[in-house]
Amino acid sequence: MNHQTLQALRERGVRVAIDDFGTGLSSLAYLKRLPLDKFKIDRSFVSELPSDPGDLAIVGAITAMSRALGLPVVAEGVETQAQREVLLRLGCAYAQGFLFGRPMPAEAFARCLRDHPAASMTI
Repeated sequence: MNHQTLQALRERGVRVAIDDFGTGLSSLAYLKRLPLDKFKIDRSFVSELPSDPGDLAIVGAITAMSRALGLPVVAEGVETQAQREVLLRLGCAYAQGFLFGRPMPAEAFARCLRDHPAASMTI
């Protein structure tokens, strides 16, 4: 079933649920078993922060889950100071994106690392 069909059903008053959320293809059980070092929050959940309540809820849930599992979380696609601030409030201590720097050749990146301590690379 595609997005348009689901939306049309909702407009007619039909309610939709995801059955067995967290199992099968979307199994959250893997999170307990996989040898993970960190979570990364996809830029699609960051791009509309802080104004989108759905993205706020998802990012908050991801950061809470990562804390509970003892894993750091990194936000991708951070482009604004407002995004950075809300991520910090939600408990996301690491980020990457244009707010911190643009893609660059390896030589320029090596210079950047040499000229700036690694701690300045976190949010």
